[in-house]
Amino acid sequence: MASVALSESEHSHAVVDHHHEELSFLRKYVFSTDHKIIGVQYGITALLFLLFGFVLMMLMRWQLAYPGKPLPWFGDWMWLLLGKKNAALLMPDGVMSPDLYNSFGAMHGTIMVFLGVVPLGFAAFGNYVVPLQVGAPDMAFPRINMASYHSFLWGGLVMLISFFVPGGAAKSGWTSYSPLASIADTAYHPFWNGQTMWLLGMVLLITSSLLGSVNFIATIIQLRAKGMSWMRMPFFVWAQLVTAFLLLLAFPPLEAAGVMQLMDRVAGTSFFLPSGLVVNGQHFSALSGGGSPLLWQHLFWFLGHPEVYVILLPALGMVCEILATNARKPIWGYPSLVFSVVAIGFLSFIVWAHHMYMTGMGTKVSAFFQTTTVIISVPSVVILSCLLISLWGGSIRFNTPMLFALGFLPMFGIGGLTGIPLAFSALGSYLHDSYYVIGHFHYVVAPGVVFGLFAGVYHWYPKITGRFMNEFWGKVHFWITLVCMNGIFFPMFLQGMAGMHRRWYDGGAAYELSKPLLHWNEFMSVSAWIMGLAQIPFIINFFISFRTGKKASDNPWEATTLEWQTPTPPPHGNFATEPVVYRGPYEYSVPGEAKDFSPQNEPVKEYNKNL
Repeated sequence: MASVALSESEHSHAVVDHHHEELSFLRKYVFSTDHKIIGVQYGITALLFLLFGFVLMMLMRWQLAYPGKPLPWFGDWMWLLLGKKNAALLMPDGVMSPDLYNSFGAMHGTIMVFLGVVPLGFAAFGNYVVPLQVGAPDMAFPRINMASYHSFLWGGLVMLISFFVPGGAAKSGWTSYSPLASIADTAYHPFWNGQTMWLLGMVLLITSSLLGSVNFIATIIQLRAKGMSWMRMPFFVWAQLVTAFLLLLAFPPLEAAGVMQLMDRVAGTSFFLPSGLVVNGQHFSALSGGGSPLLWQHLFWFLGHPEVYVILLPALGMVCEILATNARKPIWGYPSLVFSVVAIGFLSFIVWAHHMYMTGMGTKVSAFFQTTTVIISVPSVVILSCLLISLWGGSIRFNTPMLFALGFLPMFGIGGLTGIPLAFSALGSYLHDSYYVIGHFHYVVAPGVVFGLFAGVYHWYPKITGRFMNEFWGKVHFWITLVCMNGIFFPMFLQGMAGMHRRWYDGGAAYELSKPLLHWNEFMSVSAWIMGLAQIPFIINFFISFRTGKKASDNPWEATTLEWQTPTPPPHGNFATEPVVYRGPYEYSVPGEAKDFSPQNEPVKEYNKNL
């Protein structure tokens, strides 16, 4: 295997050396096959989708804080998002209708998960950083890499266009449960409606992920530099490798399910529609017969739970890199980290049914999934413990990427610990579909993973652009975001434990039971809007620093991994000469060395070989 990897890498370097033709604008920036350009394409696109998904959430929070009141300032401009006909139908007199609330809820979840967090963590950072960290000149299949990005882009555009079709975007939740989703929007055109376009968009997005995952696996296995053994790989590369396997194995069932639901809607099949279906007094016997709604739930959650780790692991890898660099210490228990992330990857495939306790599964099956769900917390705790112990005795630099990485640790801890009660069917049945679940999931994904992603942006920005982002505005961004994140999500635990249901447009008569808790809605909404304002310094900083930021050297953080041993920004082909790896990824403060970092491509001195 090593000889194959070496020969392919050598060949690729040779090819790069002899093909420096000048490319047109379209080939260089639109249809590029360079992993760094594709990484930037993914990054910019995913950040825009994250912003859009966040705006949808802020609009929903107005309805939750002030039910039935017209949306101020932006209410008159909603036609830009919905089209004039949909705006008149779904937002009469500036008041958000229940259908529009459901639509924003479904699209917020879909966009943040499938168009924002996953593409940013896995595809954007993975594309830019992984080939550099393993010492490769590019991804193994550059054209497939380009096709992956374009499939992702078109999937996102289909989702955006769906806001303008008659009836607006999908309204059946990001889980798109049947039979609700199978019969939604059937009053409109068979294809030109929100739910059908959601399915088409998902097929494109999943195809993009499958193409990307194959590419990452092949690159990491085949194109590692000479000397880059498995246990010399940076933890971020391990996290990406496990994530790629999760995508490759878990996404095909959902893609198949998406096509099957599409057939139920347009071709008269009945994969998910039971016999004798009646909804709100309306008979759907002509459409349904013999299908199983539970089949959709199994296929969705077989991807849905591994998807949590698809979201989490790349951010965890970034945090590991940033902690080691800024603590100036080796990562404590590196082998434990590696074995734990592999264990998480395996276990994530046998826990999916804990999302389905309410479907009435038997006690034996329920006991199995309770057990596996509790077991998967063990490697997660091992990883968190290793990262915390790595800080002990370090010469910590409290720069912006380090602040975000440090912020990740307690936020992820809260998210993980609050998930343990949901592993048990007795507690899960009570908390199911309450705000507790929303709070738990968002503590993992929002203050957890998003903090990791922000840390990654600030950390690798100098390598990508050759300039630093402004530190002062970075810290302003961090502190306001940290406070507001907790202001949004922590009260959800209080509401959920008191039994307050999620997904309610205004609660109806049930809001009477939740009256003592409703004041938190206004508090959470104000926190969300302030956090929205706190992203403005980040956006300005991101673009202004590209021109005016302080110039960065090739290795501005004095880090050890290979991406920092290239020119800044890395040229076509990445490395001037083929790199050779002599060390582990985190050799900081090595006794006997003149400086406190020892790059992986720096030969080990004779007197240090036996240390």
